[in-house]
Amino acid sequence: MRDFNKKLRVLLIDDNANHLRGIKELISLESSYNVVGATRSANLGINLIKKYHPDVVLMDINMPEKDGLQAIQSINKLGLSTKIVVLSGYDDSDLIYRAMKLGAKGYVLKTMASSKLIDAIESVAEGKIYLPSVLSTRFFEYFQTAARENAKASEEENLLTSLTIRENEVLELLTQGINYKSIAGKLIISETTVKTHVNNIFQKLQVNDRTNAVLYALTHGFKSSNSVKSAAMTAL
Repeated sequence: MRDFNKKLRVLLIDDNANHLRGIKELISLESSYNVVGATRSANLGINLIKKYHPDVVLMDINMPEKDGLQAIQSINKLGLSTKIVVLSGYDDSDLIYRAMKLGAKGYVLKTMASSKLIDAIESVAEGKIYLPSVLSTRFFEYFQTAARENAKASEEENLLTSLTIRENEVLELLTQGINYKSIAGKLIISETTVKTHVNNIFQKLQVNDRTNAVLYALTHGFKSSNSVKSAAMTAL
């Protein structure tokens, strides 16, 4: 919890000299915060953060040398209690999502009223997340869409985990282009049993034929095991 008797230390990183100067003046006029540093370079800004340990960093996204997203990652790796507020000219939902996912605690547009910026600094310093209402709606809509897509992807990836050991053995041989009769010989089972396993594989992977089963396996990280080799050795 922040000590409210202590003057809040703020550091500014923005490659636009005029904007950097304007933000510094704004903070000086409308708050009691102490701007401990202002720089147009993300790399220099990171060095200043190491030196001054500011409470809050206002970070532009579009930066030379190292962009704002990369800088957020670098700052968080320092292990300090410094909070990051993105101050950007872009209201792109994907950019907001990526910045917050990487560890930014707030996101404010440069075109917004100065009061929003002061509110953002104060909020993140208190350990809160700050997104103006116009941005929070976009962020959560994008977040929900991303969450649904991730859930769908996870579900697809889990289809392979539903296979039994024997079905994995059969699938591995299918990916090698081996026909049903040869698979039966390698695994010492009947060809009818092989077809039963293949049909089960089709059902579990939600495909209709061997080609799509193999394609699914190869595009979803199917890894060969030693089970088929062991089975083949047993047959010798």
